[in-house]
Amino acid sequence: MEALRTALQPLRPITNNLPTPVRDLGVSIIGDSCYKTLILELDPTGPECLKLAISKGLGIGIIGASSIVKVPQILKLVQSQSSSGISFLSYLLETSSYLISLAYNVRNGFPFSTFGETALILGQNVIITVLVLNYSGRAGVAALFVAALAASVVTLFNGGILDMRALSYLQAGAGVLGVASKVPQIAAIYQQGGTGQLSAFTVFNYLAGSLSRIFTTLQEVDDKLILYGFVAGFALNLVLAAQMVYYWNAPSAKARGKMKEPAPTPAAAQTSGASTATPKNKGPTTRRRG
Repeated sequence: MEALRTALQPLRPITNNLPTPVRDLGVSIIGDSCYKTLILELDPTGPECLKLAISKGLGIGIIGASSIVKVPQILKLVQSQSSSGISFLSYLLETSSYLISLAYNVRNGFPFSTFGETALILGQNVIITVLVLNYSGRAGVAALFVAALAASVVTLFNGGILDMRALSYLQAGAGVLGVASKVPQIAAIYQQGGTGQLSAFTVFNYLAGSLSRIFTTLQEVDDKLILYGFVAGFALNLVLAAQMVYYWNAPSAKARGKMKEPAPTPAAAQTSGASTATPKNKGPTTRRRG
């Protein structure tokens, strides 16, 4: 690390003369002390500042990726007009978990870089849930879901309705919900023998994001409830990713149904031919006419 520090020193005239908006942004992300150490002095030998910078970088990267993480899933649903392979229960539980976690983080004043993706994924989850219900012929349930979601937002973010102690209990339950939300999806894939319309991009990004969140939570958030939720989520995301790899080339349920359709039998064709055959002419009669 000392060699790296020496190699970086020629860049100090540049880092010491950055525009004020850039400097202010850097200070707001890693703090004045670590900005001075890492940017002004170009000294990466301090482990605490280095870990904080890595954590902030991962957090910002996760938030950026989360803005599009479920867009491929939404596009697959819209293009196929089918909810095959997508578990409504899984998305319902995950959406509930994310909403509670978002309210808990916001009301505790935790750094946005440690939970920002929760808000973005929550919005995408709502869209996917409504699409799944709509494509499965349950538009009325979709409207009820949106109404219940709006009522929950008002309740969870209002301290006059729900105090922090009650919200802490809900956060403990949200960790369980987050873990439980993966189980119906894993079961659906196993029962159907394929991943259907499930997006590989979404699954593998979830896996990488949950692993990164374990690190950022350890560095920036002293809250075991949140940490245990990310650890359990990573374990089940790993199972989903393994299923995605295992069933990668498996045919869809629709394709398997077509393969099982029996071919027309020759007997049917013969019967049809016999019914259209021209009847033979009758022979002349020998009856005398009067």
